[in-house]
Order: sequence, then C-alpha cells, then structure tokens
Amino acid sequence: MQIFPLFIPHVGCPHRCLFCQQEKTTGQSGAWDPSVVAEYLDRLLPRSGFGEVAFYGGTFTLLPEERQREYLCVARTFVAAGRIRGIRLSTRPDALEDRHVALLGEFPVQTVEIGCQSFSCTVLSLSGRGHTPNDAGKAVDRLRRAGISIGLQLMPGLPGADRAEALYSLDKALALQPDFLRIYPTVVLAGSGLETLFRLGEFTPLTLEQGVDLGAEMLWRCQQAGVPVIRMGLQATDGLEGETGVVAGPYHPAFGQMVRSRLWRRAFTRAIREGRTDGAVCLADLSDALGQKKQNVEYLRRFSEKFSIMTREDVPRGHVCFGSGPISLMEMASYQGIQD
Repeated sequence: MQIFPLFIPHVGCPHRCLFCQQEKTTGQSGAWDPSVVAEYLDRLLPRSGFGEVAFYGGTFTLLPEERQREYLCVARTFVAAGRIRGIRLSTRPDALEDRHVALLGEFPVQTVEIGCQSFSCTVLSLSGRGHTPNDAGKAVDRLRRAGISIGLQLMPGLPGADRAEALYSLDKALALQPDFLRIYPTVVLAGSGLETLFRLGEFTPLTLEQGVDLGAEMLWRCQQAGVPVIRMGLQATDGLEGETGVVAGPYHPAFGQMVRSRLWRRAFTRAIREGRTDGAVCLADLSDALGQKKQNVEYLRRFSEKFSIMTREDVPRGHVCFGSGPISLMEMASYQGIQD
C-alpha cells in the first residue's frame, strides 16, 4: 500500500526528547496549514487509489482538537472521492486515551503508529520520553477495540540501553501483536540533546556495524513472530547529510539492505561450516545476498575461497539452494544457538 506522508514536525509534542531533531529527519520545518494540505494532496494524489494519507512527525492526537479535525476533514474528502483508502498518523503511547481514540473513530483513520522507542523504564526516563512502558499496552488495547491497525516504533541504542534491552523491548513489542514495526537504531543528530551528551563523552552510540548486527537479529525475531518490519533505519533526507545532519551513530542510506545482507551472510557462513561450496538465490535477492559493494563475498572469502553465490530461476524469494531443495533464509540464518 502506498503512503502519502505529510510531516508536522514537533507539533503537539509535550516533550523534547534527547534524540529528537525532526527538522533533520523529515527534511521540513514547521507544520502545514490545513488549506495548504488540501492543495498539496490535490496535486499529489492519484485520481483513484488505495493508499493512505499519513500525518507524521508530531504527536497528532495532542494537537488542539479543532486542528486535528481540520486535518482529518481535509484527508476525509479525498477518501470520499476515492483517491485514497484511509488515513494514518503517528503519536505517543500516552496520547491515546479513550477520548483521543473516540475522535479518530469519527474519521476514516485506518492506521496509528505509536512511538514506543523502548519498553525499559530507565531508558525512557533517560531519554526524556515522559511515558511508561505500560502506556503502550493500554494504547494498543484501545486502538484494537476501535478496529484500527497498529504499528509500533522502536529505537535501540538509546541512553542506558544495550543489546539485551533492545531484544527485551522487541519481545515486549511483539507480545502486543502489532500489525507491523518500524525499527530506528538511535543516531546522534546535530542540535539534539543527545549531541550535547555525545560531545561531553556521556553517550556512546552504536557503531554502524553494531547497528546492522543488532538490526539483523531483531528482523529475524520479527520474521519468526510473523510481524513485518516496514522500515529499518532512518529514511535518507538532505537534512541528514553533512556536518549539520547525523553527527554519530549507525546511519546509512541503505541501512535496511545492510541488515538484510547480514542475514544472508549468517546463512552462507553456516553453509560453509557445514561443508557447502555454493549457494543459489533468486535474482531479486542477489543484491542483498552479495552485500553492499559485495561485502558478503569479501567476508566469506575468509572462510572459503571456493564458496560462490549464484542465481537460479527456480529458487523462491527468501530462500537458498545448496544443490538440493530450497531452504528458508530465516532457517539458515537462525539465531537459536547458532553463532555467526
């Protein structure tokens, strides 16, 4: 499904979290007036379609009720005209009380994304989030009763966090049975409170290698739970580039591909240890299997000069063949008792 995003940076947010600098992540400063939104969507949207208009970047449900209605009324006209299927928005776990959800129920809101970030009380407090892990569960329950699809957002690598916290928070998120997840490893953005801590030597972000490695295990766990991850890593924008963008941390424009490639690397490493000399994948998976700039190939040469990665038309997507029937990538890349 196609999403047509509209960014309202910081609008409605009661807190300024340490990591936040939404002008950088959205590539936009300030929120649009509803009349401008109407003009923009009229130019942007197809004459008919099944996508969603999405209000991202702020805490939508903490906007003044009148402004919420103005935005939602604009989007609803395009739903009524058959140009989109529904509305999507993002908000905080503690901004989905019964009254908030009731308002959304008056409009064709189909999806709500909740910025949980962590399920650790300590991590949430150190990041200045202003809500507790329990707020997420209550919000999910209210949305589910209202028949609204639910996405959860996580940020591994926040102050006070480690790998164990990231996997703990993921398990807690998966236990809520969301419809999808977004996972954004924490990066230090210029102008954020986190940059101050970083400059003082009081915060050390994940390296890119650590972020990719952790992201791969989180993605694998989500696959095992049957919950799709629709985004891994920050969407590249002009605001993230250069000295005034990302200061430190696991940012890469192709972060999601690097995570998928890490799973392929695990699968092929296991294959080599089992004495296999080649693996065949479908053409659509070849780029991920080879890795960014063929980094997987270089890595595997440490263990075997003979191992090769090729394509075969009969191999299903997300599978690999080693001279016999296809084996699931997720089975070969398993994190259950198997080390990379």
